[in-house]
Amino acid sequence: MAIEAQGLEIRIGARVLLSPTDFHVAKGDRIGLVGRNGAGKTTLTRVITGDMLPSDGKVRVSGKLGYLPQSTHVADPHQTASDRVMSARDISSIITRIRKSEQDMMNPDPDVMEKAMARYDKAQQDFENAGGYAAQSEAIKMGESLGLDQDVLNRELGTLSGGQRRRVELARILFSDADTLILDEPTNHLDADSIEWLKHYLKRFEGGFLVISHSTELLDETVNKVWHLDAQRGSIDMYALGWKAYLRQRVVDEERRRREREVAEKKADRLMKQGIRLHAKATKAVAAQNMMRRAERLLENTEDAQRAEKVADLRFPEPAPCGRTPIMAKDISKAFGSNIVFAGINLAIDKGSRVVILGYNGAGKTTTLRLLAGIDKPDTGEVEFGHGAKIGYFAQEHDTLDNQVSVLENLQQVAPDLDNTQARSILGSFLFSGDDAMKPTSVLSGGEKTRLALATLVTSRANVLLLDEPTNNLDPASRDEILKAISKYEGAIVLVTHDEGAVLALNPERVLLMPDGDEDLWNDGYLELVAEE
Repeated sequence: MAIEAQGLEIRIGARVLLSPTDFHVAKGDRIGLVGRNGAGKTTLTRVITGDMLPSDGKVRVSGKLGYLPQSTHVADPHQTASDRVMSARDISSIITRIRKSEQDMMNPDPDVMEKAMARYDKAQQDFENAGGYAAQSEAIKMGESLGLDQDVLNRELGTLSGGQRRRVELARILFSDADTLILDEPTNHLDADSIEWLKHYLKRFEGGFLVISHSTELLDETVNKVWHLDAQRGSIDMYALGWKAYLRQRVVDEERRRREREVAEKKADRLMKQGIRLHAKATKAVAAQNMMRRAERLLENTEDAQRAEKVADLRFPEPAPCGRTPIMAKDISKAFGSNIVFAGINLAIDKGSRVVILGYNGAGKTTTLRLLAGIDKPDTGEVEFGHGAKIGYFAQEHDTLDNQVSVLENLQQVAPDLDNTQARSILGSFLFSGDDAMKPTSVLSGGEKTRLALATLVTSRANVLLLDEPTNNLDPASRDEILKAISKYEGAIVLVTHDEGAVLALNPERVLLMPDGDEDLWNDGYLELVAEE
């Protein structure tokens, strides 16, 4: 048995995410963990991996565990992508010795250089004896399968795009030889070919895995069990079924619960009426009170059960007035070290215009948005902001959020004019009500961070929205809401996405093809490039 939980309970403030529960993940278990945004899926994985302590109960992990979190931020931006992938195996310490020896070999002191050369030869021998070259070849092949060519693998992590870093982390976890995998949204930032490769990999994987994903295609082809985390009941419904069979069974279970609610409501109604009649008789007062209390408990349980799973009101702000061209990029270029991302890009964002940026991972899509937002500066050229320009930037890595403060404080930082009641009202429409508004931002799941980042845009009155993968980490219902918001927004939008539905909702007028910077009028022929890039 790879993972075993006993009496596991998880609470965030007064909210019960998971009532005491037992479960296990064994070899051959291919489990899809599903549930609405904010139900606690990511929190559960953090408890399993030891990143977070449970409120009660315990988790025991045997064997090697490989965990892919949603965040792609890593500690050392100067580490190469290849070394990051290789660090997942025991040979990582040998690689560290090799890199240290390489640095010391450049020392002008002959004695230091000579000793470093000796250490280098020894480390290289140890690397070979440990099967390092075969492992290196395997890591390169795995990276290429996920869209990371040798040039990318040789670059430092700090020079890579968010999508590339995400692929590096996924390659690292799959390369780790883990007995059990926990993968939180592994298809984020993957193109169609990489997703196809990942599906085949997981189908062949001999250990157990637990995957959180909103990709129904991935779940349909890889899982043999589904766990549904119910946010209302604080419980896990466990189905020893594949994805399609699970969906059919869920319909049956919902109908059964509906009938149970009807029976409970009728019984409560009868008890309440009997209690009212008995209450008139002094000798029956105690019996009447007991009946009425039983009726109230039944109704309380019914209310909890039938409370609809809310959907966030993912709307965008009414844009403030602005001039004809809020943003003008003139001959901009950007490089990271010796790596030139793009050069000579020109782009005008007119009032109300709708532009989609396409390009492979690492082509500079996110970098372009950051330059247009004024967060980063171009190496050459300039970005000019027109009269009345108000920019709203949604970052795929949620970089605009302050993880050191609460949900409420994040909103108040971008909208200091809002009083506490107004701020909480906005947060409530994005499903952060009650104690949830006081949660530390650092503990939020990817979907919750997406909702919070969108909530901060509502207060901005932005007339240009720069959206970088805004549908990532969202459940289907929340994704539908943001697609509606995109389609209805009256200001200008510049969109980066792998989601064809988001492009269709945008109904773009123009497309910017990166890294060359070629601009063209949109036509549906470009749609097939969206998921491919």
